Amino acid sequence: MKRFDCMKLLAAKLKDELVVLSLGGSVDEWFTAAPHMREASLFQQQLGCLTPEAFGLAVGLPHRRIVALDTDGGMLFNLGILATLANERPTNLTVFIWDNECYQSIGCPPTHTAGIVDLEGIAKGAGIPHAYTARNLEEFERLATDALALNELHMIVAKVEPMVEPDLVRKQSDGFEDTVTFVRYIEKTENVSIIGPTEHN
Repeated sequence: MKRFDCMKLLAAKLKDELVVLSLGGSVDEWFTAAPHMREASLFQQQLGCLTPEAFGLAVGLPHRRIVALDTDGGMLFNLGILATLANERPTNLTVFIWDNECYQSIGCPPTHTAGIVDLEGIAKGAGIPHAYTARNLEEFERLATDALALNELHMIVAKVEPMVEPDLVRKQSDGFEDTVTFVRYIEKTENVSIIGPTEHN
């Protein structure tokens, strides 16, 4: 199963959600797959930080659906977030984990999920009942549809190939610009001031 194919299916289901995603090849894939979600997506978050940031957004904006697009490597950096999610149960948070069983951006050394480590099992052991694994597009679409329709915390591990789709639209902005764009989008859609007006000298 290809991550980009999953992203295209997921993008078609999203409208006014907020999305947080990781570094690496998934950046340009999501930028290409979901052009209508570019302002609503917080790109290039560090390993181990992504799902905690999505959790913070879910708590701060309980009326908005928050979607985390994490990776196996990123989740393994901070498994403690699963215990937090299990206890807090943010009903407006859906976590997707692109599990390609390797750290793709640094030459594909294997992650622990290439062995016997099971992220779905760890999540359920932590106390997250709606944790699932998708191994083909049909399973992914069914699980994603259910997760986005229900007002309950979900985590979906998508077993994907270690590859980056060719012929993508390349995102040219850097992390700082991405963050400002995302914050400005929240200001606009929530009618709030977060960083205030930009001063020009």
